[in-house]
Amino acid sequence: MPVAIVTGSDSGIGRATAVRLSADGFDVGVTWHEDEQGAQETADEARRHGRRAEVRQLDLADLPDAANVIDDLAAALGGLDVLVNNSGTSRKGELLELYDDWRHTLAVDLDGAFLCAQRAARLMVEQGRGGRIVNVTSVHEHTPLSDGGAYTVAKHGLGGLTKQLALELGRHGITVNAVAPGMVATPMTGLEDEDPSQHAKPQFPIPRPGDAREIASCIAWLCSPDARWTTGASFVVDGGFMLVNPSARPEGN
Repeated sequence: MPVAIVTGSDSGIGRATAVRLSADGFDVGVTWHEDEQGAQETADEARRHGRRAEVRQLDLADLPDAANVIDDLAAALGGLDVLVNNSGTSRKGELLELYDDWRHTLAVDLDGAFLCAQRAARLMVEQGRGGRIVNVTSVHEHTPLSDGGAYTVAKHGLGGLTKQLALELGRHGITVNAVAPGMVATPMTGLEDEDPSQHAKPQFPIPRPGDAREIASCIAWLCSPDARWTTGASFVVDGGFMLVNPSARPEGN
């Protein structure tokens, strides 16, 4: 059976993706940073689809050793066909004031994603059957965020990493793409327990936040046979956020 590892799959987009991939026939590796119970719940949902699931803790601030989790999960599940780099964090602050929070954000969002992708790609090359890597970036892969310089730079970097990996890994039958969500009802936005359709965002063309399952559906397509000739691309799934981009303006302007 094909195997997918989804980092940060204890909640939000990661959980929705792991569950969707299990429904599509993947055994799944689930990782968590702080919410072990959430990760176990994700694994239980995957098992209800008749798939195997393994759970591990992953702290991408603890580099480079944290990336060993990719090898561990692949060994436990019998291989690796898909990596979804979903783990991320954001620490706010203006660039004139940042250093420690800058380093932490880039370590988790960029360095950690790189090392996980590197481990996954090595395994896929060794297996010789190709594979898929999907990096969950953000609309801020493409546009700035007021008071979010470290996050913006990390996500721009992850977009660049996506393209470079796609260039280098295509000859091995490995596709690498990014999915760039807008505001989605997740713990990071403080809306996970709310129905997105009931939370108005009148400044957006589709005037609500996204549902994590709407992001997972795009990721699942990139992991499917139908996407085998798609690589090096970034798919913005944002309800039209990028058409108006209110978050690039400092508050009060």
